[in-house]
Amino acid sequence: MARRLSPVGLEFVDTAAVRLVFAREIASDPASVYRALAEDVEGWPSWFKAVSLARPTNGGEGRLVKLTGGVRFDETILARDPEERYAYRVDETNVPGVRHLVEEWLLTPAGDGTRVRWTFAADGSAPFRIGLKLARPGLGRSFRDAVTRLDKRLSGTHT
Repeated sequence: MARRLSPVGLEFVDTAAVRLVFAREIASDPASVYRALAEDVEGWPSWFKAVSLARPTNGGEGRLVKLTGGVRFDETILARDPEERYAYRVDETNVPGVRHLVEEWLLTPAGDGTRVRWTFAADGSAPFRIGLKLARPGLGRSFRDAVTRLDKRLSGTHT
């Protein structure tokens, strides 16, 4: 059953009750990483294995994302700063207990590559918050694997 979430802005990334932050340095340049995140939305399933479908909606102002296992997110893009940041808010989902959810991808030059930082900022019921904290190791692994696959895809070495 779809749930409409309370809208929040980009500032929620810094004030959320639960903030899960993951980072990894990769060889790909910030421009290529940004394009993969923000412009090639439909390509996400090829490198982020938790994502089974991703497509732009609302003339590119939003996204529909489905995860393996049946989770669905209808999102609004909050920030598109080329080569620096891509962020979105979940407006509707079938995840129980969630009230607010914003994800932010920050890209920082690191040597010849990019430091990719993903912040998963959320709030909801006590069981949701506890569950999200328990999911931290799995989300971290999923992020690391996804960014590694993205780097290989961008360098042309993916299999």
